[in-house]
Amino acid sequence: MLAGPHVRRRALLERARRAGLDHVFVADHLSFHTGFGMDGLLQAATVAALEPELAVHVGVYLLALRHPVPVARQIATLCESAPGRLVLGVGVGGEDRHEIEICGVDPKTRGRRTDESLAALRALLRGEPASHACEFFSFERAWIRPAPDPPVPIVVGGRSAAALRRAGRLGDGWLGVWCSARRYAEARAEVEAEGAGRAVAWRHGLQVWVGLDADPATARERLSRAMEGVYRIPFERFEKYCPYGAPDRIADFLAAFAAAGARDFNVMAVAASSEQAIDGVAEIHARLTQSI
Repeated sequence: MLAGPHVRRRALLERARRAGLDHVFVADHLSFHTGFGMDGLLQAATVAALEPELAVHVGVYLLALRHPVPVARQIATLCESAPGRLVLGVGVGGEDRHEIEICGVDPKTRGRRTDESLAALRALLRGEPASHACEFFSFERAWIRPAPDPPVPIVVGGRSAAALRRAGRLGDGWLGVWCSARRYAEARAEVEAEGAGRAVAWRHGLQVWVGLDADPATARERLSRAMEGVYRIPFERFEKYCPYGAPDRIADFLAAFAAAGARDFNVMAVAASSEQAIDGVAEIHARLTQSI
């Protein structure tokens, strides 16, 4: 939705702000399936520069494919020009193992790498000399200044048991995906139980694809085509987690997740145009705000 030349992106971002949205989200993939991708932090920096008020969420950043020291510098640099506007989602990546392998990473290690990288990144972003040694990388007295002020919330994406443990131990919240509202509530409780004793102001979210059209059949067809193009998986595998139709129908679907503890919604909307997608998400946002 936010692809294309800067003039086009700026117009869409201004439309989102004027429509009352509080943030946009960007993804992160190096080479997903057919080579599709974007750099999440570069995208976030572009959005922050083009629109000076909207927050930017990265959902989710494939941290295990990068060394945490340069990542920390990128985040600190971004936050100098856009303080308080970045929320960093971190995940291990999807089912495309080749995307992981071409970065020189064994897919079997990406969970452990993410754990180590998250611990290192959090230390680096405090603005004090940090050291870290593990099986994947090591550094001594790396110093990243100035530290982001306010600190960047880091939410951990995923639905596996390991992802929930990671969110509880190392995150400021959980970014749910592909789950029911009932499971969302259970998983949120598991995350917070794992993080018991930590001083965390929990910030949980949901990342969700939606299809927008007054005609549900049209919305479904458009959404299924878009998702199958990205994931190379039949839409039926996702359908129960991806609402489609008019904005009020989608808002009703998402209200159950808000009741289950979701604060932030990263909505990937598929509509007849980017403008219609923004307007539809704005209506969903307004309806959710009224119902919470």
